[in-house]
Amino acid sequence: LTIGRTRPGAIFLDIGCCVGTDIRKAVADGFPAERAIGSDLHPEFGELGHKLFRTTTESFAGHFVPGDALDPAMLSVVKPFDRAPDSPEPELSSLTSLNPLQGRVSAVHASNFFHLFSEDKQLHLARALAGLLSPQTGSLICGGNWGLPEKGTMKEGIFGSKIEMFCHSPQTWTELWDGVVFPSGQVKVDAHISEVEMEGFNFWYMRWCVRRL
Repeated sequence: LTIGRTRPGAIFLDIGCCVGTDIRKAVADGFPAERAIGSDLHPEFGELGHKLFRTTTESFAGHFVPGDALDPAMLSVVKPFDRAPDSPEPELSSLTSLNPLQGRVSAVHASNFFHLFSEDKQLHLARALAGLLSPQTGSLICGGNWGLPEKGTMKEGIFGSKIEMFCHSPQTWTELWDGVVFPSGQVKVDAHISEVEMEGFNFWYMRWCVRRL
């Protein structure tokens, strides 16, 4: 939110936004709506968000860009930028993919997103999001997802459901971002895990932030 208030031209992206609850919260707390973008796989989530929050494209200036984050046409992997892009900024209201935002996004929010994917796909998505991030000091990617004290695969979900969910630990998550996704020393990673109880089911949840130095 400080970035949105103090950095001219800052862009906020909520990846895996569903109906846009978090992007609306960011806007309500002060991030400029016209600089806020939500993205999710299903195009209908944008319209469902307007119905749920009783908004329209006229009354809520945030943008929704639907698409598959694993599709290179939507979000390709490029190396993290070490300087600002030379090309003009795209018109945010006309975006049909996230690729024109590469090297331009000041803050990326990714909650309850990474744990939906395998270990290899988590690495792919981390690299893709890193390519979107502005090289400016303080630009960040943050969020939360299921984790484990030691990385591995969860076998049981809520209400006893059987799942196969790969989960990083705070240590392996930190090592992934600082040294694999970004060259070592270019980012500061904070990752903390805590045990959560829900309807009698206990699981580990990891909150984290990757900030450019």
